[in-house]
Amino acid sequence: MDGAQDDPEWQALLAGRPEHAGSLAALFAPVLAAPGAPDGCLVVGRLAQTLDGRIATASGHSKWIGGPGDIRHTHRLRALCDAVIVGAGTVVEDDPLLTTRHVAGPSPLRVVLDPSRRLGAQYQLFRDGLPSLLVTASDGPARHGTAEVLRLGRGPDGGLDLPALLRTLASRGMRRLFVEGGGQTVSRFLAAGCLDRLHVTVAPMILGSGRPAFDLRCVQSIDEGLRFCWTCHAIPPDFLFDIALKRRTP
Repeated sequence: MDGAQDDPEWQALLAGRPEHAGSLAALFAPVLAAPGAPDGCLVVGRLAQTLDGRIATASGHSKWIGGPGDIRHTHRLRALCDAVIVGAGTVVEDDPLLTTRHVAGPSPLRVVLDPSRRLGAQYQLFRDGLPSLLVTASDGPARHGTAEVLRLGRGPDGGLDLPALLRTLASRGMRRLFVEGGGQTVSRFLAAGCLDRLHVTVAPMILGSGRPAFDLRCVQSIDEGLRFCWTCHAIPPDFLFDIALKRRTP
């Protein structure tokens, strides 16, 4: 940990005393609100991008677009949520742990979406024995390394049936969900109308090329775009935009 576990405002938020949590209360109150969707989940997506909307270079390198404030914010979301969700591409490129290390608080269930079950069991989160779930549409063994395997059907886009995933996680008591990445996975949740909120960190950086933050269907006119309200928070050296999507789709 980096000492953030001693932050009294964060400790107050973890202890359920938002009146003592200062600016953190305003940022995280929507995340801690009761779910309003029929599936019983509150789903937060998150991306860190450059000023020109890139989340990685063309080769996939993305460490680290966000600065220390964004890393701390990501770990805080992990600590506040029941499960953290990533796609198979993020596992291949980053081999992440997805645990809470830079702040005080519990680590969430780690959920990996791998529709075609293309991942091997050599990645950290399939070997360390911490709670993990591999979600796939393909048949196979009930365990993947030390991770449990959940089989779901496919959605209309050929990926996993995301509304069914939310219902299944809710039935297991996993109701506050954090979709950490990557861009393809966050975009799929957005397109499926499965995001309640979206946190977008913008770093003071321009790449000029690379992978775009969102991958959505092509629109023909500006008025087809998804407009929304947002709140801006400073997480030095970056800025975080908290967007209330309320399950709206582009």
